[in-house]
Amino acid sequence: MFKILDRYIIKTFFGPFFFIFSVLFFIFIVNIIWVQLGQFMGKGLSYWQILKLLFYLGVSVVSMVLPLTILLASIMSFGEFGERYELAAMKAAGISLTRVMKPLLGVTIILSILLYLFSNNIIPDFQRKAKNMLFNIAQTKPALNFTPGQFIDQIPGYMVKFDKIYGENGENIEGVFVHKKASPYDNQQSIVAEKGKFVPAANKNFLKLVLYNGYVFEDNHAGKGEKIRLKQPDQAIKFDTLVSHFDISDIINKAIEDEQITDDYRFQTYRELNTTIAKTKEENKKFYTNVTSDILSQTNSVVSYMDKTNKPKAAPKAQLKLDSVKSDKKLEIIYNAYNRLDNLKSSLDAKNKDISPNVKYFSKVVIYQQRIISYSVTCIIFFMIGSSLGSIIRKGGMGLPVIIAIVIFIIFYIINVGIENVAWGGNMNPYLAAWVPNMIFFPLGVWMTYKALTDSQLFDAEKYKAFFKPIIQKFSKNKEHQRYQ
Repeated sequence: MFKILDRYIIKTFFGPFFFIFSVLFFIFIVNIIWVQLGQFMGKGLSYWQILKLLFYLGVSVVSMVLPLTILLASIMSFGEFGERYELAAMKAAGISLTRVMKPLLGVTIILSILLYLFSNNIIPDFQRKAKNMLFNIAQTKPALNFTPGQFIDQIPGYMVKFDKIYGENGENIEGVFVHKKASPYDNQQSIVAEKGKFVPAANKNFLKLVLYNGYVFEDNHAGKGEKIRLKQPDQAIKFDTLVSHFDISDIINKAIEDEQITDDYRFQTYRELNTTIAKTKEENKKFYTNVTSDILSQTNSVVSYMDKTNKPKAAPKAQLKLDSVKSDKKLEIIYNAYNRLDNLKSSLDAKNKDISPNVKYFSKVVIYQQRIISYSVTCIIFFMIGSSLGSIIRKGGMGLPVIIAIVIFIIFYIINVGIENVAWGGNMNPYLAAWVPNMIFFPLGVWMTYKALTDSQLFDAEKYKAFFKPIIQKFSKNKEHQRYQ
């Protein structure tokens, strides 16, 4: 009997579960598309490449989608049990609510473990693929960095503009203008061409550009006097075909640096992140030591202090008393002291700005690592809240349960992001910050479960009306009907 009941409960849960998961995953993916799509549409990438890249980037949303799916599915499932009076029938048969929750709690624990494995092994791999794909785009399709009709200075040493970029891979261009940046002592050069084409170069660090029907304008008078420049006009060379190579190694290196494709904490598993955290701690410790020494050396010009060696020193000179100094000299001493203090304050502010990126990076790594586990625990907490709410409100479908689930998730998300920003600023331990949302919602889940087990009328409007009725009556006036006046 219990096996049949367990299968029925699990079947009822997974019905809305798969539907909700698909809808939420689509919504989160659309959010990524909205942010990323403009960078690639109309610039030579095929639709398959765009979809593949967005899928790699979108897999990471599973860690947020699954807890919300469990919350909403559990509310809807137990709401339907209550709405169809199945919970009442189970209780009449001697089956407690705890026994009803047991099979779904087991399912939730399994899903939590799967989420941990997915976040620990699959998501880092897909993140790596996404970043590598972005790198390959920057390396093999440099035309993606150009916007038609605008002057672009991404190629080191050159300013370029293309009126039109087209072709399957964005290799064809029209209305070409290329200007070589040069100092007053170097020859000035500009190239104007009717059309051109990007061609793969043998060396990936170079961009090969074949231009057709154009002119090369060159000033060969660099460093010469103005009279010579006026006597000799600029040189103009007409060409039918011109092949140019541009060094784009800086673009590729910049892409590597921005994306950190070879060394990014988002590519690592939980254990690998332990090594990264330990390494970051050691580097930060050395950096803070250097900063402290630097600040102390600057402070030494304002106040005296004992150095670390504790070596015996000569007796300090007698302090200069301002009362014994003339007025003009006194102002000069005060002014110099104020300047030193002001310089010290500026130095402290500058060092604080240098420290902030280190603190933020360390917090990011720690929070990312802890969330591999914390989001899995969130699934269990959300099941406790969802199943309890569903059994209390006794409403299934997509109405009230959806509203309640969205409100709970929004509160969770706001707390999550808010605490994260606090940790990034160095005002909270990042280990604590990663678990604060769960620490807040776990007592709520226990309390909601207790209310559900005790058949609490938590959402009974009549109960609240009866509670506030004495207060309302004190402020209401008793009026007799007009016909009795």
